[in-house]
Amino acid sequence: MTSFRLAQGGRIDRTRPLRFTFDGRPHVGFSGDSLASALLAEGRMVMGRSFKYHRPRGPVSAGAAEPNALVTIGTGGRRQPNSRATVVDLCEGLEAVSQNRWPSLDFDIGALNGLLSPFLSAGFYYKTFMWPAAFWEKVYEPLIRRAAGLGRATYHADPDAYEKLWAHCDLLVVGAGPAGLAAALTAGRAGAEVMLLDENAEIGGALVGETATIGGEPADAWLRDALAELSNLPNVRLLTRTTAFGWYDDMVFGAVERVGAGNGAPAERLWRIATRRAILATGAEERPLVFGDNDRPGVMTADAAVAYARRYGVAIGRRVAVFANGPAGARAAAALEAAGIEVVALIDARGEAATPTIEARVLKNTVVAGAEGGRALRALRLRRADGREERVEVDALAMSGGFSPRIHLACHRGGKPRWSEAHGAFLAPEGRSALPLAGAANGAFTIAACLAEGAAAAVATLSDLGIAASPAEFGRVEGDVAPGPVRTLWQVRQPKGKAFVDFQNDVHLRDLDLAVREGFAHVELAKRYTTNGMATDQGKLSNVNAIGILAEARGQSPGAVGTTTFRPFYTPVSFGALAGPARGREFQPARRSPLHGWAEKNGAVFVETGLWHRSAWFPRAGEADWRQSVDREARTVRAAAGLCDVSTLGKIEIFGRDAAVFLDRVYCNGFAKLPVGRARYGLMLREDGMIYDDGTTSRLSAEHFFMTTTTALAAGVMNHLEFCAQAHWPELDVRFASATDQWAQIAVAGPRSREILAGIVDEDISDAAFPFLAAREVTLFGGRLEGRLFRISFSGELAYEIAVPAGFGEALADALIAAGRPHGICAYGTETLGVLRIEKGHVTHNEINGTVTAADLGFGRMVSRTKVDFIGKHMLGREGLTAPDRPCLVGVRPIDPGTTFRTGAHILARGAAATLENDEGYVTSSCFSPHLGSTIGLALVKRGAERHGEEVVIWSGLHGETTPALLCDPVFIDPENEKLHG
Repeated sequence: MTSFRLAQGGRIDRTRPLRFTFDGRPHVGFSGDSLASALLAEGRMVMGRSFKYHRPRGPVSAGAAEPNALVTIGTGGRRQPNSRATVVDLCEGLEAVSQNRWPSLDFDIGALNGLLSPFLSAGFYYKTFMWPAAFWEKVYEPLIRRAAGLGRATYHADPDAYEKLWAHCDLLVVGAGPAGLAAALTAGRAGAEVMLLDENAEIGGALVGETATIGGEPADAWLRDALAELSNLPNVRLLTRTTAFGWYDDMVFGAVERVGAGNGAPAERLWRIATRRAILATGAEERPLVFGDNDRPGVMTADAAVAYARRYGVAIGRRVAVFANGPAGARAAAALEAAGIEVVALIDARGEAATPTIEARVLKNTVVAGAEGGRALRALRLRRADGREERVEVDALAMSGGFSPRIHLACHRGGKPRWSEAHGAFLAPEGRSALPLAGAANGAFTIAACLAEGAAAAVATLSDLGIAASPAEFGRVEGDVAPGPVRTLWQVRQPKGKAFVDFQNDVHLRDLDLAVREGFAHVELAKRYTTNGMATDQGKLSNVNAIGILAEARGQSPGAVGTTTFRPFYTPVSFGALAGPARGREFQPARRSPLHGWAEKNGAVFVETGLWHRSAWFPRAGEADWRQSVDREARTVRAAAGLCDVSTLGKIEIFGRDAAVFLDRVYCNGFAKLPVGRARYGLMLREDGMIYDDGTTSRLSAEHFFMTTTTALAAGVMNHLEFCAQAHWPELDVRFASATDQWAQIAVAGPRSREILAGIVDEDISDAAFPFLAAREVTLFGGRLEGRLFRISFSGELAYEIAVPAGFGEALADALIAAGRPHGICAYGTETLGVLRIEKGHVTHNEINGTVTAADLGFGRMVSRTKVDFIGKHMLGREGLTAPDRPCLVGVRPIDPGTTFRTGAHILARGAAATLENDEGYVTSSCFSPHLGSTIGLALVKRGAERHGEEVVIWSGLHGETTPALLCDPVFIDPENEKLHG
């Protein structure tokens, strides 16, 4: 038996010892221990050092709110800094190391900062590092960077696996104490789909180790029966070690389950839970008390002291005192005595409080003014109401300053907490019908009240869903101590030593006083000026005390001061959990078109374009490099025909009575009068008048349009359309469906393309019957397959795009190649597509770069002058967008065909010095044109439309290259569009 391990009691398995190390020294605990409880059992109270003053610190809690006992666990890729020892489950071989100290935890040179504390008050960094200016880079910044942070992250790859899962339920219950269990039992018996989450390894909350009886049986026995029933209900899912960290729109909650790596299991699971309703039964956090040197190792909350005794069979000291401002102190003293721990005094700040029968000396109207000790608590200095002081020797103190309901999730969607004088705490915002609270989270602090509220909340919530339920019956609760009055005590006046509010960041009472004096009394300003609540615990134990102290200084109630903003995450979430399986090859999803397999078997070389893997070119035997393949493909398309996979284009089905009106408003050119069976090229503008995306939209029937977008912005355009329909014009009857993955789409281009398609498409596709920009639903192969045919061209040739359901894409491609073989068809990829489009002067997002208008690209005539309104219209008249020297699209070619230039190179006037000051534009796209026998490009150049024929210099400073060139029309091939209409 170790020095502070109780001879009996606790929930640990004493038959299963576990060996672990802390700072390299061997220790032994038991299965069921936390790292903190195992260290406390061996007399190790100091587990960390504070951030600023490096003061020795021991655990102040037994749960997730812990600010002091932060350690680094694991080695190599499994190294996890800033782990709370209070929630780290002990396991065989665990390696833990203390942080923020040198050379050791017990002897830390950084503690000398305490001597400098008069100079390190709140805001000292704002005042100190301003002067002299030259010191910033040479002195201040290096020192700050060395001091910043607590633990040290690893540079090794994480070897563990992580999972992400979705779950759906009728009712999510967060917290599995008495209120959560009552709610889950009520809903589970009613047949609702229920998920019950608890962040602890053991379900039960306040019931674990409780001595009260429920329905005539001990609380432990009742808890065991309740868990057995819930486990046997097929409609109930229980998750332990699972923390709900955020409440998001549409009743989606985020949660992290700590699984523990090994045996193929993931280290953590990230749950995204979509629920119809939820109940918050998260309990309450006991607040520390603010008095002199309240951070001494051995000082902790009363709840924590009882938890270490009941859960882990650990005494926090041999001579323990309890300091409280409410009935929790007496309950804690009785519980500690029942566990066999000597309680030498119950110090109660109230005068009228009744106490249960305990052996400890009871001191009413008394406060703790200061604590003595260094790396361990030795004594307390008590002060009575009449000013008399007394010294009491103790080695541990359990303190209780009231309870703060854990309402964080209820405030994640903008609600503000409300102050309750009766509870001495902030309660959840009102009007949260989708997320009612029950139990201590709602201000109820007896087992009977928690059970009743949990059951009632479940009945009311299920009623909203149309599910009939009756509240679960639990019988009479006996031995449950009713709450008494709490005397709100934000601070002990005239403390003996520093009175800490935020333990981790070393924010003490005088820091908050200084913030008020210097004009930073607003709660948000005080937070940032003092750093209170900005540590890894996010102020779970400190924020309400700080608000109370500010309220006293301002002469207001805490409700008038208010709280800072609650945001996810409730507790820290690892990057591994957020990334899930998205690492290595799975870092991001790889999208493959329906023709990917076809391209593979035809020898394609693939390139990543965003998430898509697209065929770049199709090499043939004897071709030494990619240029030879691309040149061949381009010549073949111009002379005969080519087949290209364009399935990656964004595809959006648009339906509705007002679909045409809607398109008229999102495009700058007209679509309302587009005839059925026709397609039109369209430009979407942003609200600032710049081009957002381009593509074609076809009208397949009066109320059905089919839009194609660029590959890169398929999702963005879909989101844009949805936003416009919901936010700008909700009165319009229009609906959207993303169809990108539903269709395999193939471009067949070249002078022989009509002959090839004529043998496959059943309809007449002659020029008269199917002219340029025709778009229709057609049948193929004698009516065996239905598809869509569009006469559109991105290459400048006679061309079509044919779409069929994705599963038939490969068969269609094979059939087209077979039909086109006598005509000399070839497959071509994105590189050739780029050559063909540059030769024709077609733009992509190389040119639509977010800074150009329609006029800049030569599309000014497409902008409607007759439409009343469309997105971007009213910003097009801005002075800067109509300036005569705006960059405009031009073609560019070298004067000497034997020279070349690069995309991104700058355009300089002839004779101008090669500097950025003389920059007049840049090359947006370039390629070698096998038809023109030289490099060609598109460029955005100042006053480009007026400068065709002008000699310029193309300069790449990165490569040290200059190329004399001519500005020209951006259309290099077939400027009269004779091929398109052939």
